[in-house]
Amino acid sequence: MFTGLIEEMGVLRSVQRRGEAMIITIQASKVTEDVKMGDSISVNGVCLTVVGFDRQSFTVDVMPETFRHTNLRSISPGSTVNLERAMMAGGRFGGHLVQGHVDGTGVIRSRTAEANAVVFKIAPHDGQLLRSIVPQGSVTLDGISLTVVTVDREADSFTVSIIPHTLRETILQHKYPGETLNIECDILGKYVDHLLSLREGSAPGGMTGAGGLSESVLRANGFM
Repeated sequence: MFTGLIEEMGVLRSVQRRGEAMIITIQASKVTEDVKMGDSISVNGVCLTVVGFDRQSFTVDVMPETFRHTNLRSISPGSTVNLERAMMAGGRFGGHLVQGHVDGTGVIRSRTAEANAVVFKIAPHDGQLLRSIVPQGSVTLDGISLTVVTVDREADSFTVSIIPHTLRETILQHKYPGETLNIECDILGKYVDHLLSLREGSAPGGMTGAGGLSESVLRANGFM
């Protein structure tokens, strides 16, 4: 579990590709201070497992599923990435609950200055993601916890407003229209959408909601 508060920007040192599988090594300093084998580190919002490390870098595996559904497939040596260690029990919780499970990607449609902020308009490649994105709700972009400003369902897009500190401390400073971001919707919105889909009879995996929400449905989905 993560908070969406980026600790540092790392630099991709090397990448080994075998089809849709990758082994990547990332140069970093802060997240390697207390790193151990098997630790979880969020890389551009993707939860990855440390399989090797030294004082200046760490190595992770990227499996085909992750390669196909995130923007990690487009990184190359020299690319910068957002990094965050898994949150510690008892630590400050300044962002929102972030799993590191990317729901899809989106393209930046526009980047507009507004006083001291920069407004990004994002169009998810899968328009269904907008079901779980609500104005003033939380969303994670490339691992960054952000607040949704507007949602335009007719234009299949939403906006976020970035303060100077966030722009300066994350790779959003290098992102412009046409580039791709990883999107993780708020976990609460995803569960609500899933339960509503049961009621509507359109749940994934062949599940139907003919009986609507019931105690058995809530138990089956871990709510009781």
